[in-house]
Amino acid sequence: MQSLNSSEPTWLTVLRLLRWDKPAGRLILMIPALWAVFLAAQGQPPLPLVGTIVLGSLATSAAGCVVNDLWDRDLDPEVERTKNRPLASRALSVTTGIVVAIASLACAAVLALYLNPLSFWLCVAAVPIIIAYPLAKRFFPVPQLVLSLAWGFAVLISWTAVTRHLEPATWLLWGAVVLWTLGFDTVYAMSDREDDRRIGINSSALFFGQYAPLAVGGFFAGTAVLLAVLGMNLHLSALFWLTWGVALGVWLWHTVQLNRETVPHPLYAAVFRQNVVIGFILLAGMILGSLLP
Repeated sequence: MQSLNSSEPTWLTVLRLLRWDKPAGRLILMIPALWAVFLAAQGQPPLPLVGTIVLGSLATSAAGCVVNDLWDRDLDPEVERTKNRPLASRALSVTTGIVVAIASLACAAVLALYLNPLSFWLCVAAVPIIIAYPLAKRFFPVPQLVLSLAWGFAVLISWTAVTRHLEPATWLLWGAVVLWTLGFDTVYAMSDREDDRRIGINSSALFFGQYAPLAVGGFFAGTAVLLAVLGMNLHLSALFWLTWGVALGVWLWHTVQLNRETVPHPLYAAVFRQNVVIGFILLAGMILGSLLP
């Protein structure tokens, strides 16, 4: 398991393979899981369960990144943003990638054993979706929808880990997370449009074409509506609505910026990172809105 790039220690290359050098992408999967566990537990989930969900989201995200890079190791060199990934650049071998993917999935499986049977089997059901996403880019016109469904499992797993059942509020949060993920990941895909078009990879940014910024605005608007209905359903207090208003304002600003005639390329990554911040702001609102009158 030696790095093929002798200028970098193998352990550091493996960390890059897991994307732990880019925490925004890891945190943005953790956020829906934390939304669900705190809302389902009315702001007071057991700390061991929160720890399990945090570690589980990290392990699952790592596994998904490695699986994606294994499928795309011959495509990533053709894309400016991904050409230096460890498997694309041949800094790590395919065998190493497979071993790391199995280890990550094994860690996630061990953590899933802590959960109740329904949550455990939802974890199992999520695995094919995680594996299918890289393939979806080759055959499905909107592969970001597949990724969004994978993100939605974070809600189902975490909510049932608290309540042991699914309920209307669960599905409201699930829908909000699916739409939110479609929004920020379409923005992410907009930065790769030219490369994806050249190598024949599908994305929601290409599918919506010139209307992609409007689609993003629609996804964010749908997220805001479902979160509002959820807030009313759960009788969250004014502190939640304050953070909801902040999120709505930022999403409106994103939509306006993306609809400019000329969009600076760094804006796409900035919007993605800012959605991580929005996610944690909303998490704070959900916790305080559950605990305080």
